[in-house]
Amino acid sequence: MPFTSVADVKARLATAGYLASDAVATTVFLASELGKPLLVEGPAGVGKTELSRAVAQACGAELVRLQCYEGVDESRAIYEWNHAKQLLRISAGHDESWSEAKSDIFSEEFLLPRPLLSAIRNDGPTVLLIDETDKADVEIEGLLLEVLGDFQITIPELGTVTATQRPFVVLTSNATRELSEALRRRCLFLHIEFPDADLERDIVALKVPDLDDALTDSLVRVVNALRAMPLRKAPSVSETLDWARTLVALGADTLTTEVVSESLGVVLKHQDDIDKARAKLDLDAVLS
Repeated sequence: MPFTSVADVKARLATAGYLASDAVATTVFLASELGKPLLVEGPAGVGKTELSRAVAQACGAELVRLQCYEGVDESRAIYEWNHAKQLLRISAGHDESWSEAKSDIFSEEFLLPRPLLSAIRNDGPTVLLIDETDKADVEIEGLLLEVLGDFQITIPELGTVTATQRPFVVLTSNATRELSEALRRRCLFLHIEFPDADLERDIVALKVPDLDDALTDSLVRVVNALRAMPLRKAPSVSETLDWARTLVALGADTLTTEVVSESLGVVLKHQDDIDKARAKLDLDAVLS
């Protein structure tokens, strides 16, 4: 079921466990209304992939995911033929002519649909997530342009498959490389940054309800202080949540220097960042 308004987006995403800012909710609503793919950029761990899952849950849609990586190609993204099964079929029909065998082995029975074809052929509500698009080779963008332009795929042996119901498409990128202007033009753009302190407190309260309000406030203050440092990798929202769950597991009542120092490995992932935080984080000043 499509969204009816920006407020409807916020409410339904919240029921799916995703607290959206006004900017996020507005862009999701427009992507739904205009039927355009949504390109979401931002640092790792700020909720780009989670947004797709929440949209799927909020709309009662199936989530189909294409995980991009270096070397992903048409056979991994769209479809490929089950060559082993085709060879068995050819061997079994040794008295047949090639024309007879060919009409059989290039049929639905031997087709292995991959995420893009699966999403195009799906009759029900579908969210197509093309995750970490920037990790794929540049050549894959031409493939995406063809598929996302007309929402159809041509299989030479079977014909053209056209979407009966356009999926809601989300492409995510960590901006490790620049995506082509042609791909960007076909999408609505959304940049998700780290949430402000108020929103992050609400996220922690929703996801880790066992953490009391005072400790949640302290945690968010410390995380924001860490993000202000020149670290190799600033802590993401997912790491904030991991730290909150860690504090619950430890039974911590307050954020002391000892607790912070001993659990920094949950939220920081490089030793030089941990050393820098231990040396420069003034906990008293942050929590005052």
